[in-house]
Amino acid sequence: MPFLSGGRMSVQSDNPVRNDEARRVILHVNFNDAQALDYVLNNAENLAVYYRDVNVPVEIRVVAHGPGLHMLRADTSPVKERLQAMAAALQSLTFYACTNTRERMAKAEGKMPELLPEATLVPSGLVEIIELQRAGWIYLKP
Repeated sequence: MPFLSGGRMSVQSDNPVRNDEARRVILHVNFNDAQALDYVLNNAENLAVYYRDVNVPVEIRVVAHGPGLHMLRADTSPVKERLQAMAAALQSLTFYACTNTRERMAKAEGKMPELLPEATLVPSGLVEIIELQRAGWIYLKP
C-alpha cells in the first residue's frame, strides 16, 4: 500500500525479507496449557513455511523448561501428535528439553519422565536461551 514519506511516494513491499541471510529463532516455552502450546506450534509452522517459501534459510528451536517440559513428555504432552508430525515434516524445527526440569520432575514423581524422541536434552533451558541469544538468535515468547 502506498504512503507518503517526506513528500515522496513510497511503496511498502508485501515481502519484508531484505536479504537471504539465515534466520535463527528461539521459541521459549515455560507453560503447560494445551491451547498456548498449540499456538507455539502455529508460530513455528508459520515461520518455517514462510521462510521456506521465500527461499531464506531458517532454524527454529523450541526450548522448553519448567511446566513447559510437558510439551515434550511422552506421557503428558497435549500436542504430541502434531509436534511429531511437524518435526518430521519441517527439518528447520527442533525441540530442546531442560535437563534440570526433567530431574526435578523425576524427583517429585519417583521416576525419570520419558521424553518424546524429537526432544534433545540440554543441561539448562534458560542457559540454552541465553547462549543462543548471545550468538545472535532472535528470541520470541509466544
